[in-house]
Amino acid sequence: MQGLKKCSRSAQDMDPRLVILTLGPELYSTKRLIEEAEKEGWVVKLVDYRKVSPVVDDKGVRIYYNGWPIQCDAIIPRIGASYTPRGVPIVKFFESMGVIVINGGDGIRSSRDKLRAGQILMEAGVPVPTTVNVGAWEDTIRAVNQVGGTPCVVKSNEGTHGSTVYLARTEQQARQLVYQMLDRGMRPLVQEYIQESHGQDIRALVVGGKVVAAMRRKARGSEFRSNFHLGGSVEAVEISDRYAEIACTAAEALGLDLAGVDMLESRSGPLVLEVNSSPGLEGIESVKGKGFVAAEVVRLLNRRLAESREDFETSDGTEMTGAGSEASGIYD
Repeated sequence: MQGLKKCSRSAQDMDPRLVILTLGPELYSTKRLIEEAEKEGWVVKLVDYRKVSPVVDDKGVRIYYNGWPIQCDAIIPRIGASYTPRGVPIVKFFESMGVIVINGGDGIRSSRDKLRAGQILMEAGVPVPTTVNVGAWEDTIRAVNQVGGTPCVVKSNEGTHGSTVYLARTEQQARQLVYQMLDRGMRPLVQEYIQESHGQDIRALVVGGKVVAAMRRKARGSEFRSNFHLGGSVEAVEISDRYAEIACTAAEALGLDLAGVDMLESRSGPLVLEVNSSPGLEGIESVKGKGFVAAEVVRLLNRRLAESREDFETSDGTEMTGAGSEASGIYD
């Protein structure tokens, strides 16, 4: 890597620079985002967000990676669930620098806390299954009764990809699961079981406030969790306007530009089960094709870049410099 350089070219003349914050450069979703971004002329770098070093002083905020300053126009955070407390502050630093961010730190944090997300969704008028946080093992039966009895779902508040999600068919099973989670320092939730949606759900991919693709996910065999990563099957579906409206409202309520909104098909209509701020792209693109999600994310980036460059121009046409106006650091 060469030393620091300055470039006399204006921000308008430079290739836009994108940073993907990720721990998985080999993942399908990461590769697809790189592929689509490079097609549109973005220069892409992958950054391990565990290894960045923010600096805050009288000059503002700067972020270093492997000893070099990060100067970019946009970032896409792909923050792992277990690294949320560590990754979100890094995203917030980029936001404070005026960088385009596809999913801000607050949205990521809220989406990862299932109970908090449910509260936000409920306040926005989004229907959700009845959910109870159990703080003490002795409250398990009360929680089970509040969600309509057994069978019920017992899950961790911070789980992902269907991990730590269980179907308790008896009160005794529910009590055992809650006890085990509390014993491991987890925050257990008891949730209403929607029998008519057993083993399947609808995932709608929302990008920039609109549903760009949707699929029905079905569990394999006796498994009741429909996650693609657990071997579930997927099929493309066209969802109704009501489902699309609910999905978009959920993403907006949580402040997410890119979201995978999981909905149960109940007798009373859609119920939002979860909103994923780093949705995987392999399942949906396997049934809808490669132009539906990753390409839409890059189109959103392009729109945001065009808007930001317009904002950098003063009324007399003079260009102002932004966070990505100097060609330096990790892109050299």
